Amino acid sequence: MTNSSLQERKVKVIARGQGNVYPVYVDRADNAEIWDVDGNRYIDFGTGIAVCNTGHSHPKVVAAVKAQLDKFSHTCVMINPYESAVELAEKLTEIAPGSSEKKAIFVTTGAEAVENCVKIARAHTGRRGIIAFNGGFHGRTNLTMAMTGKISPYKHLFGPFPGDIFHAPFPMAFHDVAIKDSLKAIENLFKVDIAPSDVAAIIVEPVQGEGGFYAAPAEFLQVLRALCDQHGIVLIADEIQTGFGRTGKMFSFEHADVEPDLITMAKGIAGGFPIAAVVGKSEIMDAPLPGGLGGTYGGSPVGCVAALAVLEVIEEENLVQRADQIGQIFNEQLTALQASYPNLIGEVRNQGAMIAIELVIDGDSEQANTDLTQAIISKAAEHGLILLACGFYGNVIRFLPALTISDELIYEGLEKFNQLFSVLAR
Repeated sequence: MTNSSLQERKVKVIARGQGNVYPVYVDRADNAEIWDVDGNRYIDFGTGIAVCNTGHSHPKVVAAVKAQLDKFSHTCVMINPYESAVELAEKLTEIAPGSSEKKAIFVTTGAEAVENCVKIARAHTGRRGIIAFNGGFHGRTNLTMAMTGKISPYKHLFGPFPGDIFHAPFPMAFHDVAIKDSLKAIENLFKVDIAPSDVAAIIVEPVQGEGGFYAAPAEFLQVLRALCDQHGIVLIADEIQTGFGRTGKMFSFEHADVEPDLITMAKGIAGGFPIAAVVGKSEIMDAPLPGGLGGTYGGSPVGCVAALAVLEVIEEENLVQRADQIGQIFNEQLTALQASYPNLIGEVRNQGAMIAIELVIDGDSEQANTDLTQAIISKAAEHGLILLACGFYGNVIRFLPALTISDELIYEGLEKFNQLFSVLAR
């Protein structure tokens, strides 16, 4: 089979809504490299959208999964549970930010984690409203689409959506949205749309993922914590893309020294195996009645042992610290590129190994260079790279390398990127 023949087969049988960025079909992958069915090699700067933080097929994760499959693959944690689920819950509640006593639940996807946070917050508060932020991404289910702060492609054609969901601007200095603007908008919601006594939760990504890799200022998260405390609102940290060492902390909220009430966890939790979790303060997590939370595949034994292995790898290989080292290399190299193209690269930004460049026209932050961004993505595979775009206007290139990537591969990949950029920036 070839890439082209597989793409022809795929288009015939898989709905167009589940498109693929690259007509590149993976044959095998190892750490930060991918080889396709045609024998081409790629340096992976996407890691399946921040999923393989410990690299592709880390030996420890592979060994744990194989050993579990020799025992059993599924019994349902709500029917006949198993030690690995208990152990994983113990470890997740231990590493979650803050000193409060915590509990966990397991689900299968990030969107499920977000929806369960809403259920838990509503059960705990007896309230209905949810406040999210412009540009935020929380999933593709009906409720999480309503919470997502971007229409195309996530919400277009899919309404109506659940009510009692409200949005406020997310602070981003590059686009002149200050903290005070966001807070003023929330206060306006309290005056115009919903009383704070009716708000169950505020959900925020500490670094917006699909929104463009804008990091929430520490002061903003601290003020949100105080605001939620003032009004009895549950503060939900959506750490699906930022968690498990990605930002130079185990969880990004730690940069602000803020303890959220509930935390969503997915993506990097298990090295590519589908498992997600909600971890939060015990008194809030216990609000739903027995049977009110769960799912058939939630807390899969295979996912649990993979997640336990990932946590071991993160600790043993110092990957939280490694994220900062990776981010520094990327920032230095991309800032040098920006100096050569100041009218095209508006900003280089990173929190740990969550790295992005925003492409603009004539150095104007309000003129998104979506065409150049899409051209770079479309040509990346020809230069041996896997890259991802994001951003409110689709003009941000994000870099999410494995935290196990070598310096040698980083420099090789960035040299390929510089060559690609130089060709298309002419």
